[in-house]
Amino acid sequence: MRAAVSTRYGAPEVVAVRDVAAPEPGEDELLIRVDATTVNRTDCAYRAAHPFFVRSFTGLRRPRRTVLGTEFAGEVVGAGGAVDRFAVGDRVFGYCEGRFGAHAELLVVQQDSMVATVPEGIDQASAAAASEGSHYAASTIRRAGVRPGDRVLVNGATGAIGSAAVQLLAAMGADVTAVCHREHVELVRGLGASRVIALEDEEVTRGSQRFEVVIDAVGKSTFWRCRRILAPNGVYTSTELGPGWQNLPLALLGLARRSGRRVVFAPPDEGRPMIERIREQLATGELRPVIDRSYPLERIVDAYRYVERGQKLGSVIIAVRPDALRLDAGQAEAGDEPRA
Repeated sequence: MRAAVSTRYGAPEVVAVRDVAAPEPGEDELLIRVDATTVNRTDCAYRAAHPFFVRSFTGLRRPRRTVLGTEFAGEVVGAGGAVDRFAVGDRVFGYCEGRFGAHAELLVVQQDSMVATVPEGIDQASAAAASEGSHYAASTIRRAGVRPGDRVLVNGATGAIGSAAVQLLAAMGADVTAVCHREHVELVRGLGASRVIALEDEEVTRGSQRFEVVIDAVGKSTFWRCRRILAPNGVYTSTELGPGWQNLPLALLGLARRSGRRVVFAPPDEGRPMIERIREQLATGELRPVIDRSYPLERIVDAYRYVERGQKLGSVIIAVRPDALRLDAGQAEAGDEPRA
């Protein structure tokens, strides 16, 4: 099979598409023919081993898992003898961080991992883009203790995590203020934000509005900058560690406090309950993954370069089987230059 392989850490150029041995499913595993996957910030971090502590999970000197890829959508083409939740021919999607392997024509996952059937009416590209951003967003919302009616600020509302957070918050009845670049205001308003602030027009941290929760979905702000716009018992949370990894000690300090403005840090919730919840949100329309553009597997290095420019909207698709995907004109195969 063809797969994107990286045998060392580094820039996008360490990845090369090669022929490798196809995986074989174990007793409780599915063999999936991958239609689509994504390149996301998680993949970039593991490929580059940045921050350095990533190597404690992936290999100190070189990566133990040479085929990356965390999100996938495809078709079950084989199954072990103990598999009873899926059948050959099922359309499935999911998330496989840690085991990886989605940047390939074939993938093996356990049936009880983060894998579910694709809801009727959802195309494979949207299914492939549904899990990474939304499970981080859902975990952050839960950990921050958001309740219906809370005023929530989402900074970086056009990325995979931010765009999912806006939708999930709106669906639960939160009052969402979203921050993005001016050219994407209408896109974000369409995701359900009550108010959208253009970065170029207003510095939200200098405004008079106060928020129960601030979610920084791109790691471009800090607790200290956002402290003055938090309500008296407001929560700040970020998808990044922050300058000098400050969010970790600040979160520990927050655990010791019963009141006051504080930082929380949200490790992601994973497993079957999470992927089934995402499936339900796709089926009901609460979640509509935003797709920026698509690259064929052979151009995955270009996809990595584009993602690392920090300009993507939602997700960047890798079309492993382009004939199995349905993409809008604006999501068609990308050229060499970023669209945004």
